[in-house]
Amino acid sequence: MNAPEISVTPDEDFSPALRVQLLATEHWSLLASRSTTQNELLVRIAIFVTLVSASVVGLALVGQATDFSGRFDVFAIVLFSVLVVVGTLTLLRVANGSYEDMAYVIGMNRLRAAYAELDPGITRYLVASPHDDERGIAQTYAYFPHSSAVVQPLASSSMLILSVDAVVAAVLAGLVANAADGSGVVIGVAAASGAAIYLLASLSWFARGYRTVQRDYAARFPHPSRKELA
Repeated sequence: MNAPEISVTPDEDFSPALRVQLLATEHWSLLASRSTTQNELLVRIAIFVTLVSASVVGLALVGQATDFSGRFDVFAIVLFSVLVVVGTLTLLRVANGSYEDMAYVIGMNRLRAAYAELDPGITRYLVASPHDDERGIAQTYAYFPHSSAVVQPLASSSMLILSVDAVVAAVLAGLVANAADGSGVVIGVAAASGAAIYLLASLSWFARGYRTVQRDYAARFPHPSRKELA
């Protein structure tokens, strides 16, 4: 079955009022989608942190019941292996949600560009940016710029989950070394190595994703260049 044909009306036939109505509808849709995504991520983070806290309490109770024997080592290793898996899945979802959030920000910046085209004088009332380049996206996320560019990513939910995951990975590596009758030094080195490997692998994955976005994304409403301003 052929798809029905859609008649397209020329742009000049649209009144400014109708344009504003369509743009506002899309703006509210993006706001609702962004809010839903952020709420989902907060719930996922809360569930994971609660799971880690409950696991530590459960680990203490099992340790008292087994007198920290070989059965305790097996239980602890299995438990923290599960936590690493759940933490990694949570980290992936938070990272994907961050990209989704950035897409919503880009969409709303483009809508502000459309508002500015309809009324050029409106830009002086906007706090968020009407430009969808990197500078405009950064302005929408943080209107007052930080003293360093790394403050925003360091304070993000992704870094929070990554830090917790690295600690869990360190504990798991230490438990494995302890179960293998390693010395205190070996256990410490294993824990530090587990955290470092997890951190480096995750940061490398984040960096590849960021480079991919930078390579494939093209701004439609960038800031004017110095030549254009002149």
